[in-house]
Amino acid sequence: SNPTSGFEVKPSHLDMSDPYIFTSDTLPSDRRFLPPLANGLLGWRVYNTIMHMGGVYNGEGGRCHRADVPCPLAVKVEMEAPAQQSYSLDTHTGIFAHTLSSAGVVASQFLYSHRHYSNLMVMEVLLVRQGASEEPVSVQLVNSFTPVSRDIVFETGPDYRGGSHILGKTNTAEFPGGPCPSVHLIWTPIPLTLTLQPGQHQARWGFILTVADSLGAAQAGFDEGLDLMATGSLRSSHEKAWKELWLQSKVEVVGSETLSRAVIGCLFYLLSAFPSIHETSRSFGGVSPGGLSNGGDGQDYWGHVFWDQDIWMYPGIALFYPKLARTVLEYRVGTMDGAKDNAQKQGYKGLKFPWESAVSGREVCPQDIYGQQEIHINGDVTLAFQHYLYLTEDLSMFREARGSELIYGVADYWVSRVTWHPEDKTYHLLGVMPPDEYYYNVNNSVYTNTVAKLSLQFAVELADLLQHPAPKEWLEVAENIKIPFDNALQYHPEYDGYIKGHPVKQADTVMLGYPLGLPMSADVRRNDLEAYEPVTDPDGPAMTWSMFAISWMELGEAEKAQRLLEKCFNNIQGPFQVWSESSDGSGAVNFLTGMGGFLQAVLFGYTGFRLVIKECLAFSSLLPENISELCIRGVNYLGQQMDWLLRKEEICIILREQPDGVGNTKPENLQVVLKTSGTKIPLTPGNRKSRTCSDCNQFLFSPDHIHKSSYTAW
Repeated sequence: SNPTSGFEVKPSHLDMSDPYIFTSDTLPSDRRFLPPLANGLLGWRVYNTIMHMGGVYNGEGGRCHRADVPCPLAVKVEMEAPAQQSYSLDTHTGIFAHTLSSAGVVASQFLYSHRHYSNLMVMEVLLVRQGASEEPVSVQLVNSFTPVSRDIVFETGPDYRGGSHILGKTNTAEFPGGPCPSVHLIWTPIPLTLTLQPGQHQARWGFILTVADSLGAAQAGFDEGLDLMATGSLRSSHEKAWKELWLQSKVEVVGSETLSRAVIGCLFYLLSAFPSIHETSRSFGGVSPGGLSNGGDGQDYWGHVFWDQDIWMYPGIALFYPKLARTVLEYRVGTMDGAKDNAQKQGYKGLKFPWESAVSGREVCPQDIYGQQEIHINGDVTLAFQHYLYLTEDLSMFREARGSELIYGVADYWVSRVTWHPEDKTYHLLGVMPPDEYYYNVNNSVYTNTVAKLSLQFAVELADLLQHPAPKEWLEVAENIKIPFDNALQYHPEYDGYIKGHPVKQADTVMLGYPLGLPMSADVRRNDLEAYEPVTDPDGPAMTWSMFAISWMELGEAEKAQRLLEKCFNNIQGPFQVWSESSDGSGAVNFLTGMGGFLQAVLFGYTGFRLVIKECLAFSSLLPENISELCIRGVNYLGQQMDWLLRKEEICIILREQPDGVGNTKPENLQVVLKTSGTKIPLTPGNRKSRTCSDCNQFLFSPDHIHKSSYTAW
């Protein structure tokens, strides 16, 4: 444990006014709200004895949950002398720091999940002498690690290059005959104390942990970590990866520091749940509501993947990072065998995606009724694929990567699942549970039927694009599926027989306008909002009010939208901007679903961004009174990256130089089309294009558009 030569640790000089740095003199009293550190493969809540690895579950069927992996970095730095303490999470770099300042020494502990080398987690300690004393100064490393898990029987392996090694397999496979994943940990042994020797002004130490699914991968990861330490680039390579992410996306708000920090926190924690943009070899395990740092047995939804990933978290990431968006789609493609099995067990054709998914795609929900009835998940999944195609035109995702097979399989499911009713000459979906889970075994959930309609229409569109013969039933069902509507009250009832005024758990019918984009008049949209807002559970899940806010923004009601959006602040638990599912702090922790909804309210609400049809990105900005400026950098559309600056009376768009295409796509030439005047403004890299808000009706949703310069076929 001598100071490591060539190992770089920088002191923590924090700008307290920097909205990207969350600081506190104390840790939260509820340790669930300690900041999670994750990188798309490994997830850990600082100081916790347990961590998780993506795709590693234990338990069969409804008992399946993220396997607890013991964390050797569960270490706190302490000193005997009185010390002032501070804690910070720097979201610029994804580094958590604990600093102790005494008369004789400043001790800084740094923790991070490596953003580029995803098998690595790191702890660094820096001691800097204070004052003139030359006496040795020590700090204690209080380690709560024990090499045991209730999900994995570990055994000790031979040391590797000075590192300790344990290995094991999960106890029970996800399904009978399925694999039990292996887990290997190799880490630098951590001493009980670190000492600044006489004559030393400062000293630094580095400790690495590698976690992998095979001995070879674990050893390669440990080798990489040692090499990075030897060259002084362990931290710099991590910081470089985060810098690269932030260069591709940045959302900054002027006028509300609370909103600004909330947006930064949301984007940081969501990005932490995704793999590196350079990761191509490893399959991605999806995003669960509580992320990788949570999801053990009986907590945070067991680490399962729900519609939360595809509807709530995905859109805000896809707008900036097509490569990360594609990993979500590839995850779903990788679960198609399980989805086929689910459909067959229920007596239907095609693919039935599980309400709760782990690795195989087989249903792992602990309660059967959700898997059997909450079938809107199928349409939620296909909506993400449609969103991706409209954003990127990346047809390789649908050809070589089997995305079309998924879309067609879902269409076949809907056709086999509907029932024809000759009385009203429409197709019905019977015995379902809507997103509002207060109700079950209902008929014709308006949300479910609408996403079914959309996914069938997209299947027809994709088949035409790929010159694939589409069964006539796809269009027949899409055009004739029942969409419940009350002609007398001019609103959409949540399902057949819904009584207006009955309580609602969460956003459901109000999502018809956004994100589903069901055509309706402004009066009907308003009636839906006014019908459901007063009866929606005030203690319901965090993402609900974001959808109401977006809808009111479309109707030009900026202040009403803002009041609803600010309800979400009650779900943010300080000081590290960690969300809880419910406003009282209960429910899932690090609730990425709520963060995703909140981020959509900013990215798609204030801007009016809509992918209404292919080859067109609509926009219609509306800022509330307390927001003077919104800057959104790195919007990725058809292979081009744009920076947007929104003010009350002006929108500025800058097309970035040297864009990087995605997949098999090449950057397209783009132009702005102003709806009111029809004016077309070509976008050229590096040149700023502006328009004033008088160019369009700012008080109704009357969007302008970003178009391809030509409408040639793909």
